[in-house]
This record gives sequence, structure tokens and C-alpha cells, in this order.
Amino acid sequence: MPIITDDKEYKGVWCYGEVRHGNLVPTIYELIHVAKGLNETLKEDVSAVLIGHGVSDKAQDLIDHGADKVYVMDDPIFENFVDEIYTQAFTELILKEKPNKLLLPASTIGRSFASRVAVTSNTGITADSTEMAVDADTRVLRATRPAFGGNLMATIVCKKHRPEMVTVRPMSFPRAEKQDGRQGQIIQVPVDASQWKQRTKFVKFEVNQEDVQDIATAEVIVSGGRGVGNAKGFEAVHDLAKLLGGAVGASRAAVDAGWIEYRHQVGLTGRTVRPKLYVAAGISGQIQHLAGMGSSDVIVALNKDPEAPMMKLATLSVEGDLFELLQATIKEINRRRG
Repeated sequence: MPIITDDKEYKGVWCYGEVRHGNLVPTIYELIHVAKGLNETLKEDVSAVLIGHGVSDKAQDLIDHGADKVYVMDDPIFENFVDEIYTQAFTELILKEKPNKLLLPASTIGRSFASRVAVTSNTGITADSTEMAVDADTRVLRATRPAFGGNLMATIVCKKHRPEMVTVRPMSFPRAEKQDGRQGQIIQVPVDASQWKQRTKFVKFEVNQEDVQDIATAEVIVSGGRGVGNAKGFEAVHDLAKLLGGAVGASRAAVDAGWIEYRHQVGLTGRTVRPKLYVAAGISGQIQHLAGMGSSDVIVALNKDPEAPMMKLATLSVEGDLFELLQATIKEINRRRG
């Protein structure tokens, strides 16, 4: 895609709908919400792109959530995600249709896929964005993302290439609301893989057998921080999370100390979460952590320091020994449940 001085031929805000094992990943609804916000300035179509096998029946759902158009590439060759094939298919579509902005999820697949598409489309990309806006005068996308380990926020622009690409950190934005029966255009894109090069192949997928809930999708999260003291201190955190049917989270300090695995880390250098209930046990509330969970509906902080930032942010703050508070909470829940 050439360097441009006039972007009038590039139109539309596109969102990539990730599909895993036949299921649409909910991050697409967050991307549509972001796209609709950008479109308040751009006044262009919001489109979704679906690539997979047996995905055509998911197109209307994306229109119901706010997409004006849905491009569908449905073919057996897309049965399982393979970077090379997906990249060549998506690049062909981009070069033909010329979107203005392109949003993808900053998921494991999205991060790998988006960088390849940016290179093959000869454009720039901002990774892991948590804020986006369009400049009203230049119509250029301004994407903000954490940098230097989350210690500062950098705003990045891509002035001379299209589409302007961004990967969006999951759970950083609310989901677009559904409106049943909404009208839109579903475009079936012809697939001809005969010219595509494929040097890698999908071998198999193995399900993780561990009974651990993913914090990225949990509606209840109980997190522990430096205040839990050690790995054993997380036992009470696990007990409360299990009792509430939630997931276990952690601050960076607890992960860095080796008390719990990285996949539990909440914050700019971990995962961004948006649960209905977030319990912060022994977490002081540094800005990097708050940025990863500050959008939770209800926040309960347990800490012996009443001046901790988390205690000031929380919906409900309880001062005291966190282990006594956790055990008292567990005991009271069990009592009320009989």
C-alpha cells in the first residue's frame, strides 16, 4: 500500500472478529464499540471482518451489535488459524477494499496476526492500545498505549499510510449493545487459495486440563498483592475466589516474587479485566494495576493501610489484617448459605 497524501479513497472503520474453535471471541463487540466512537468524528461505515469455516451464520449478530457491513471469508482452509493463510487472505481484502482504520484484538492470536498484516499491507501499527481518538482536523487516529513497563503512556500516530492499524487491549472498553433486527450488508468474499504460499500447517489443539478460570472473562475476581506475604498466603485468596465462583488475580509484585503464575497478573503489564466484582486483598494500588482493573463495576479493597490508592478508589474499603478479613468473609458467606 503506497504512502499517501490524500486519504479520501480510504474509507471505513474495520474490526476483525476473531474466531476460536468455531466460536466468536467477544472482543469483537468491544472493537465495534470503539469503532462507533471513532465514527462520531469520521462519519464512515463500521465494518466487521470474519475469517473462518462455518462462520457465515455469525454475521447478522455483528450487524445487530452495530456493524454496517460484515465481510465474510468462509472456507474449509480457514478451519484452524494459521498465520500465513489468514494473513494472505486478509491482506488481499485490505488492498482491494481500502479501509481507513483497522482494529484487531491484542490477544495471543491478534498480536501475531496483526503484525504480519501490517507488514504485508505496508502500513504502520500501534500495539496494545488502551485509548483511541480521531483528530477532528486531520482525521488521523491517535492511539495511546502503555510504554516502559507501564510507567508512562505513549500516544502514537500513523500519518502517511493506510489503513491505520491498532491492536486493542481486551477488556479495556465496554461491549457494543445488541439491537435485534438491525439492518446491514453481509458481503461474502470469494476465496481462492491456489496462489497462497503455505509453509506451516496446523497440527493439533490440546485443551488445558487445569481447572483455572481465565481472569479476562471472569465476572468475579479476587486478587492478592504484596500484602499476602508469600505463595501460601494466596490460599485464602483462592478459597474466596472459589466460593464466589470467580477467578484469582494478582498484582505484578506478587507475580515478580514468584508467588503465583504470570497468567493471573492484572495491570498494564498483565491483563486488563472488567469484572462485576473485584476484590483487592493486600494490593496498594499502583497506577499500573489500577489501569488494568479500574473499570470494574464494584471494587472491594482489603488493606491495613487506609491511605493506599486502592482504598481510595474502591467502592468499599475495609481496613484491617487481610487474612482475618478474608477468613471472616468466607465464614460469613458459608453461614448465610447454610
